[in-house]
Amino acid sequence: MVESFITLITATTLLLASPGPAPIALAATGATFGTQKGLPFLFGILLGLCFAILGASVGLVTLFSQFPSLRTVFQFAGFGYMLYVAYKIGTASGLANEGGKNAPSFSDGFILNLLNPKVYAAFFAIFTQFLLPFADTYVSYLVTGFTCFMIGLIVDVLWLMCGSLLRSIFANPVQAKVIRLVFATSIVVSVIYALF
Repeated sequence: MVESFITLITATTLLLASPGPAPIALAATGATFGTQKGLPFLFGILLGLCFAILGASVGLVTLFSQFPSLRTVFQFAGFGYMLYVAYKIGTASGLANEGGKNAPSFSDGFILNLLNPKVYAAFFAIFTQFLLPFADTYVSYLVTGFTCFMIGLIVDVLWLMCGSLLRSIFANPVQAKVIRLVFATSIVVSVIYALF
């Protein structure tokens, strides 16, 4: 059982911590608006993560295999919404005069992760390859899902905090604009990569 937990933790950390739309958006939010102003966005992302875990564990795979076009619609809707979040981060005007009023919101984070194809792909892989071997299947899914959520919580908090470490660079408006555009572009690239 210990070996299964270690394998699950390692796989989940690698899948959720890799730069994708949500981690990059969290880092960009932390860098642009700071950790405190980014907390609502983080909480939204975490709630979206809960829905992804539930969806993957209760049969979204079956739904998508029965209706492949639904998966495509879902992916393109997610792509469009992530472009919106990238735009919001890339066009933020600055720190001093803004005070975080245009920071991505709770609903932005929730919708971003709810429509994030990378997170579903990660949980499909986890639940099919790394499900913890308890005698009761429900317990296996419950403990595996809870473990994944806790890892996601830690990883997402770290991404937000790491992004906020860049805030001092944002004192220079030119550097701030370049970094925001790099983050926004990274979100778009990661979404395109996940989509195709």
